[in-house]
Amino acid sequence: MPSSTQANRTTAQSVTPELRRWIIEQAQAGFAAPVVLQSMRDAGWDEDVAAQALEATLQDHLNELAVQQGLPAAVPVPEPALDESPALLDAGDRQVSVLLAMVQPRIVVLGNLLSDEECEALIAAAEPRMARSLTVATKTGGEEVNDDRTSDGMFFQRGESPLLQRIEQRIARLLQWPVENGEGLQVLHYRPGAEYKPHYDYFDPAEPGTPTIVKRGGQRVGTLVMYLNTPEKGGGTVFPDVHMEVAPQRGNAVFFSYERPHPSTRTLHGGAPVIAGHKWIATKWLREREFV
Repeated sequence: MPSSTQANRTTAQSVTPELRRWIIEQAQAGFAAPVVLQSMRDAGWDEDVAAQALEATLQDHLNELAVQQGLPAAVPVPEPALDESPALLDAGDRQVSVLLAMVQPRIVVLGNLLSDEECEALIAAAEPRMARSLTVATKTGGEEVNDDRTSDGMFFQRGESPLLQRIEQRIARLLQWPVENGEGLQVLHYRPGAEYKPHYDYFDPAEPGTPTIVKRGGQRVGTLVMYLNTPEKGGGTVFPDVHMEVAPQRGNAVFFSYERPHPSTRTLHGGAPVIAGHKWIATKWLREREFV
C-alpha cells in the first residue's frame, strides 16, 4: 500500500493501479469496506479520496465478476450529486432535501421535490383521464391488466403542459439525466386496499417482447416515485431485499437506479396496500437513451 508520507500530500493523491489491486486483495481476503477505509485513513489517505477510490474500485470489480458470471453488463445510470453528502440539492428552481441515501442498492429519499400546489395540479389534470392501471407485457411488448397492480392510472405526454415541463426540467437537473431520456409522467391512484406487489422496473431480457420495448429508448435505468398526497395509513414504497419502507409524504419522492436488468441490483420494490385514505403518486421512469 502507498506510504503515509506519499498519502499525506492530499493534493497529489491519485488512485493508482497498485491501490486498486490492494483494495481488491483486501476485499478478497474478507475485510469489510469500513475496515479497508480505516486502513487507508491510518496510512494518511484523505477520507474523501479514500472513500471514492474504495467505492469505484469495488464497483468496477463487482461489474467484472458479474459479466464473468454471465450477467448483463452494467450501464451508466441517473445519479444525484451526492459526492459531498449534501443536505440540499440544487434542482434549478427549487432546493430539494436529501433525507436518506443508500449506496447499494442506490436509493435516495428526497424531500420538498414538489410543492403542494404542484401536487394538487397534477392530481387535477390526471383525474379525468384515469383508467385501470396496465403493466408492460414483456411477452408481447404491449400492455396488459395485471392482478398484482390494483390501481388506476394515466400517462402524460412528455412536456405536454408548462407544469410538466417545469417538473421534468427539475428532475433532469436533480438526477443529472437528459429530459429526453425520460418517459412521460405516470400518475397512479390507489384506493383503500389497493397495492402493487413487489416487482422490478427494468424489462426482463429473457422475455420475448423486451427487444420491441427497448427500441423506444433502451432499458429503464432509474425510477423516481413522487408522492402527491399523504395517505392516512399504509401505502409505503417497500424494498423487500433491503427491508426498507419509504413512507408516502406529500411533495417527497424516492429515487432508485439499476445499472443492469438483473435481480442482483436488489431493486425489488412494491407499493404496500393502502389501509386508510387514498394514495396518489407520480412516477418518472428514466431510459438509457432518448425515449421516443
